[in-house]
This record gives sequence, C-alpha cells and structure tokens, in this order.
Amino acid sequence: MAKDSSSPKGGRIEWDETGILRVPDRPTIPYIVGDGTGPDIWAAAQPVFDAAVERAYGGAKGIDWLEVLAGERAQQVFGPKNPLPHETFEKISYYRVAIKGPLTTPVGTGFRSLNVAMRRALDLFACVRPVRHIPGVPSPVSNPDKLDIVVFRENTEDVYAGLEWPAGSDEARAIIACLNSRFIKEDQERLSPESAIGIKPMSKRNTARLTAMAVRYAMENNRESVTLVHKGNIMKYTEGGFRDWAYDTAEELYRDEIVTEQELNVDFGGIRPPGKIVIKDRIADAMFQQLLLRPEEYDVIATPNLNGDYLSDAAAAQVGGLGLAPGANIGDKVALFEATHGSAPKYAGLDKVNPGSLILSGVEMLKFIGWNRAAELITASLIATIGERQVTYDLARQMTGATEVRCSEFGELIRNKIRHAA
Repeated sequence: MAKDSSSPKGGRIEWDETGILRVPDRPTIPYIVGDGTGPDIWAAAQPVFDAAVERAYGGAKGIDWLEVLAGERAQQVFGPKNPLPHETFEKISYYRVAIKGPLTTPVGTGFRSLNVAMRRALDLFACVRPVRHIPGVPSPVSNPDKLDIVVFRENTEDVYAGLEWPAGSDEARAIIACLNSRFIKEDQERLSPESAIGIKPMSKRNTARLTAMAVRYAMENNRESVTLVHKGNIMKYTEGGFRDWAYDTAEELYRDEIVTEQELNVDFGGIRPPGKIVIKDRIADAMFQQLLLRPEEYDVIATPNLNGDYLSDAAAAQVGGLGLAPGANIGDKVALFEATHGSAPKYAGLDKVNPGSLILSGVEMLKFIGWNRAAELITASLIATIGERQVTYDLARQMTGATEVRCSEFGELIRNKIRHAA
C-alpha cells in the first residue's frame, strides 16, 4: 500500500481511490480489546506501541486510541444479541485502520464467527499472515529460519460464506432433492437425503483482487515468487477456477513484471530473470510437505479461504506457534490488524498469556501506515527480550534456562528496550 507522509496533523487516515494512504501525525486508530485474554494482551501491547512511536519520532507523531466494542464487551453494553454493533463498523470504516484482540467463536452453537462477520461486513477480502522465525523461539523443525512466507488468504468466500444447513432440515432435504433430480447423472451416486449440506462459492472477482494484492506485495517487498495454492485437481470449478483466474489476473495486470513457472523452465532454463516475480501453483496437500521439506522455495502464497486457514496456522507452528504470529485483514478501504490466536478464556485475567501476536500485528499496522522506524524498534526489542530468555509461559516451558514472566512483564521488558534503543 502506497503512503504519503506529507499529511496534516490530527484525526482520520485518508485512503484514496488509487490506494494512497495519507496518514496524519496523530491518527485516530480504533481498537477492539477482545474477549477472554484480550484485555490482558491489549494492556501489555498498547504501551509498547506508544513507547515505540514516542522513541522513533520524539513526540512529533502519536496515536489517539479509540475503543470500539465487539464480542463480550459489546454484549454487556448493547445486550446479548448484539455482539457487533453497527457503530463499531461505522467507526472502523471512517478511520480506515484498526487493531483488535481475539474474539470468541462458539463451536456448534451460538452466533456465527464474529471475525468472519467483520471481514465480510467491512469487505476485508485479504487475510495477510507473515510467518517467519524469531531467533531464540523454540521450533519443532531443524531449520525454522528457512521459512519466511507471507500468506494471502481470500477472506470472504469458500466454506466461510456460511451457506450450510443441518442434516434432516427441510432446507437440506430440499436442496438434496433438487440436486438428485436435476444435476446428478444416472451413473453417479445420489446424495443421502439425511445429509447435512453446504455450498462453497468462489468467484473470479474475489480471486482477482486477492491475486493482485499478493503480486503487488511481492513487487513492493522484493519477494521472488507468488505461489497459488489450491485443490483444483478435485474441485475443478471452484479451486480450479481460483487457479485459472489467478494466473489470468497476474498475466493481465503485471505481464511485464512476472514470469510463470512454465515460462521460467521453458524460456529461461529455470533461472529467474532479475526483477521478475515467478508465478507458480501447488496442490494444497502437497504444499504442506513442501513447507516442511523445501520452505526456502516459497515466498508469497495466495490461496482460497480454507486452505489459507490451514496453511498459515501450520506454518506458524513451524516457527514457534500462534503466540508470535501476526495477522491483518485488508480491503480496498479498510485494514484491520489482529492477534491470530483464540481468546483462551481459561486464562482470562491471569496476566499469563503471550502478547506477542498482538504486538507483532501492531508492527504490521505501523509498517502499513509508513511508520517503519517505530515498527523496527518493536521488532528488535521483542527479539532481544526473547534472546535473553525472559518469556511468557508458552515459550518458557520449551526453553532451557528461561525465566518465565507475566504477560504485563513481557510487555514492560520490550518497552524498556525501546526506551533505551540507540
């Protein structure tokens, strides 16, 4: 995303039709504390952000934080049936860039995922998950430093669209009856009328805009390749459509900047031309072993919703887990940065959990608005703190000679390093 630092002081981040952000010296940034451990990790993370901005810019820049409500805090104010108030969407849409803690998603019953609802309502079509190893963090693999990817996960379609009906319901039976009578051929096995049924939508439009964002990111960040991950060998018109639409988009919009893997092998002897982005594709299940066995061959990944959910979490496990995995949900008008882990309600209020995911999501937010010096200060200070083996319980139990610290203490250690940074 392009930035323009020559912006006036105060207030709202402007985001024009060409994708240019004009960031004031003191932008208002909405935040959602989150459920469960959300209050703990926000209390640890916000002072880190403020300390980094103060140290980087000597008071010339700052953030005016604005709390907006979602999840349990919204239900306490607006009632149990309103976990996502309309005014929350209005404020995030107006101020353009926001950050949030984890929100609880009940399994099986209750309201559908608040995270998915927010992404769809704000048209945050790209879930962006950078995954790389932080030195000193325990890992289950031998060379975690070889993995350095950014996953672009389509955020609005696929099975997350919410089109499903329970087994035995009138709706499921009606859809199955229609499929059996009209669309399933005589030599095909018919669906059981007692099945649950779901619909998996994918579209050219949403695939195209995700692909365009992934390729632009690769170009702007000196990445060498974009890999399209799909299950098109089985789902030929949804996942296979994703693959074909993505290739078409890359070639239509960025023909001079990209080379396909086939062109690379046929025309260039397998050697990437300088400055070119290689566009390639992999079957989803094969990609899991590729990230384990040959992680250095992958850079930016663009993939449908469910694949991206699986891959980003599995990749994070290779470098130490979700406790240090940042995330963002980005559209054409709004960006919402978030902790990628769950709300862990059993640890709520215990000042115990790792705030690293939210802190690093804040780093991505600061980079997004062009405040790179503040982002670099946080990253360096977090790495130094982990290097001294002063870590929260999730890391301490895996590290020899580590000192376990509380969530708040971990944040304070990072802040102290920021304050004394050169």
